[in-house]
Amino acid sequence: MSAPLPSTPRADGFRMPGEFEPQTRVWMLWPHRTDTWRDGARPAQEAFARVAEAINAATPVTMGAAPGELERARATLPAAIDIVPLDSDDAWMRDVGPTFVTAPGERRGVDWIFNAWGGLDGGIYAPWDADDAVAARVCEFEGAARYRAPLILEGGAIHSDGEGTLLTTEECLLNRNRNPQLDRTAIEAALREHLAVDAILWLGAGAANDETDGHVDNLACFARPGVVLVTACDDSADPQFAISRDAITRLRGFRDACGRELEVVELPMPGPLFLTAEEAAGIVATPGTQPRRAGDRLAGSYANYLVTNDRVVVPLLDERTDDLALATLAGVFPGREVVGVPGCREILLGGGNIHCITQQVPAIPAA
Repeated sequence: MSAPLPSTPRADGFRMPGEFEPQTRVWMLWPHRTDTWRDGARPAQEAFARVAEAINAATPVTMGAAPGELERARATLPAAIDIVPLDSDDAWMRDVGPTFVTAPGERRGVDWIFNAWGGLDGGIYAPWDADDAVAARVCEFEGAARYRAPLILEGGAIHSDGEGTLLTTEECLLNRNRNPQLDRTAIEAALREHLAVDAILWLGAGAANDETDGHVDNLACFARPGVVLVTACDDSADPQFAISRDAITRLRGFRDACGRELEVVELPMPGPLFLTAEEAAGIVATPGTQPRRAGDRLAGSYANYLVTNDRVVVPLLDERTDDLALATLAGVFPGREVVGVPGCREILLGGGNIHCITQQVPAIPAA
């Protein structure tokens, strides 16, 4: 494994592209933890395979699988999906993989410090050392030099418009279980250096009962520069109502790095959705791992989609709101096919969804 670069992306002229920019590949990780995924992880593996197939129709997918899972992954995934041996503690590629940055003629990766969403202060599982090594391995597979950022951060906590504006949440990045030695100013400075952003737009909390401590990718995301999608809630008795109202109010008051006011498009909220007794019974509780109990609220969100070349791949979560969510996204992405993937509740049971389990590799800009 090559040593990280001693400089920063900004100093070297690199920036974080928007997810809607051209991509060459999407990375995923094969799920296998039985204390995260029910029934020996089989239902989740089938859901991951459906997601991979939907993405691969537009952009090649590479699935990393632990050595002991390679045979099972090959038997489950379509033949067109590449599989490579890649050890990990779980399957959240967005959070453990690299954030890619680009400059004319080159692509590099930012390798954040990972502590399983809080370490020993509210983290979801331990150990997490295999997860923390994933970003460096992916950079190695991609032939990309990497920066080891001095910041505990997950990819789902940030969203870029590709033009110098970053969305994030106070609940996550200012949480004491991430970087307690750093204040907001220091965290902003690290983000500016490692993503080459100039405007950091802070939302408050993330989705209700989100075990990641409020990742922005479950609440709001850039559809393109100047346009933000945000989860809305119409039920004033629901805890998501106040969170979404605050986010929408803040977004409408922001200006991005280019001085634009933001167009805010509201996405419906599925549910609320809850873990059933049958689902909970299939999860094997492990000491030191966050328990999953019947009745727990699931942080379902249509904002947790992946935009890729020619396609937007969306989790189907609730038949009462799926069609409205797909129609809303189709209106925002007129040049892309919006594809709903059935059975994504299985991914939600583990704590995230399509955006959380994927990490795109942006195309290298022309020199």
